[in-house]
Amino acid sequence: MAKVRIYQLAKELGMENKELMELLDTMGVEYKSHASTLDEETAAAVKEIVAEQKGLEEKKKAEEARAALPKRPPVVTIMGHVDHGKTTLLDYLRHSRIAEREAGGITQHVGAFTVETPQGKIVFIDTPGHEAFTTIRERGARVADIAVIVIAADDGIMPQTKEAIAHAKAAGVPMIFAINKIDLPRADVDKVMQDLMKEGFVPEAYGGDAIVVPISAKTGENVDELLDMILLVAEMEDLRADPEAEPRGVILESKRDKQAGVLVTLLVQEGTFRVGDYLVAGDVWGKIRAMIDPDGKQVKEAPPGTAVQVLGFRDLPEAGTAVEWVPDEVAAKHIAEERQEERKAREQEEAERRKVKSMADLLRQMQEGQKAEINLILRADTQGSLEAIKGILAKEETEDVKINVLLEAVGAPTEGDILLASTTENAAILSFGVNPPGSVKKKAEQKGVLLKSFRIIYDLIDEVREMVRAQTEPEMKEEVVGHAEVRAVFKLPKGGKVAGCMVTDGKIVRNAEIRVLRGGEEIWSGRIDSLKRFKDDVREVAAGYECGIRLAGFDDFQEGDVLEAVRQVEVSEAQ
Repeated sequence: MAKVRIYQLAKELGMENKELMELLDTMGVEYKSHASTLDEETAAAVKEIVAEQKGLEEKKKAEEARAALPKRPPVVTIMGHVDHGKTTLLDYLRHSRIAEREAGGITQHVGAFTVETPQGKIVFIDTPGHEAFTTIRERGARVADIAVIVIAADDGIMPQTKEAIAHAKAAGVPMIFAINKIDLPRADVDKVMQDLMKEGFVPEAYGGDAIVVPISAKTGENVDELLDMILLVAEMEDLRADPEAEPRGVILESKRDKQAGVLVTLLVQEGTFRVGDYLVAGDVWGKIRAMIDPDGKQVKEAPPGTAVQVLGFRDLPEAGTAVEWVPDEVAAKHIAEERQEERKAREQEEAERRKVKSMADLLRQMQEGQKAEINLILRADTQGSLEAIKGILAKEETEDVKINVLLEAVGAPTEGDILLASTTENAAILSFGVNPPGSVKKKAEQKGVLLKSFRIIYDLIDEVREMVRAQTEPEMKEEVVGHAEVRAVFKLPKGGKVAGCMVTDGKIVRNAEIRVLRGGEEIWSGRIDSLKRFKDDVREVAAGYECGIRLAGFDDFQEGDVLEAVRQVEVSEAQ
């Protein structure tokens, strides 16, 4: 076994001799001096400990460096059911009397606006909430830090509310629930609280940790408290960014203006963008000719946590695309052109790869991904059907496979369901008693999303059971297929040997694993290289017949050796 001297190991690890010997003392290793030798096992243990210590030190330094970075404003999106007051709340925030009175007004901009409070700034994304999460997430860059879910006090949780919650969950962002319209006579805050508990969110008022703020977007009642809660959550999230880092951001909106050309709303996430910088967004490049802040003023710089309108892109980048800084025009053009070529080559491949036509296709993808998790979007004709399906599915979970219901709702599948499923691994949309519109089916096909409809509830359950079964590692056992005795050994003209055998029981199968037994002891195991009857290659040879066997990697045969053929078989539930 190789040995190493202490001073040699110290040099290899970049340590002082004394430092390494102190470590050996803590490990209880005996030695005489720095010239003493360590065995291979001890040296390996030392290296592992030192690597772990260095990893912890690097992690600590990274955390300290992050803690030293300046904080940035939280980015918030507002989501919820139609007519529950999302737009009214956004309008109130834009023209909030709180900001006018305490912080000198609210700045606005296409795609985003900033509310200033005594405690700090909050950036609101003035785009559909689902776009703020799901579309961005599809491109690997999350935009919003916090989701405000608006629920009408006179209506309660509705299908789009559940959809909004599902999107926020999928994005992994904290949620704040704003119970709106408390100024209405029919407002019932307690009922909404109960509805939230049914969805698994226990409000703080009931001893849970879900932040719930009753508000009136119309009168402004408690909107200041909502802003305080947003800043509190932001404080807990510890949102920071390095203004000196290489700039990066994300596209919120892009449009063509007859006079200005391509106008892009850019949210800066890291670093500082400056006029004159070259940018690449997907396969589109540009040079910042001008930037306009939310006040409508031209600015030279845009630090982290700000949204600016940028002039200078050569074409329209897609909303949700990550934006990168590049050093010059040559690099910008090269990266964009390279990505254009990659996109063209990839589109055809992805069109075929992402087509999921059957449950079998999804199962294959799931097995390849080795994800012990199934994500489902459930649609049904009635609430009762949904409850029945969920109840049965809960019993189908195993220790190895978890079934997540991302979204459940009454009614036919929607394009929003397709968007959610397309950005979640191992996701499928299953509907019972309702049929998706043609446009939704087409969208599912385009996105490669499995969308299946059922009329019999147990057909749906059978499909899910098959998905669970495909995700579970089967229990295997070894089965002896047969034995063959070596009766003669033949040398081949080009080298190597073949065992002339008689199959004594069972059968010898071409694809079986072979063990060579000598005196009852195993001396080798591996695969068959060739199996012949006379001069013909065969797939198997039954008991009572002779055959020639050549093994892959072994030819030291002796007469009397026994070749044992074994295979792995799945243990069925019945067994």
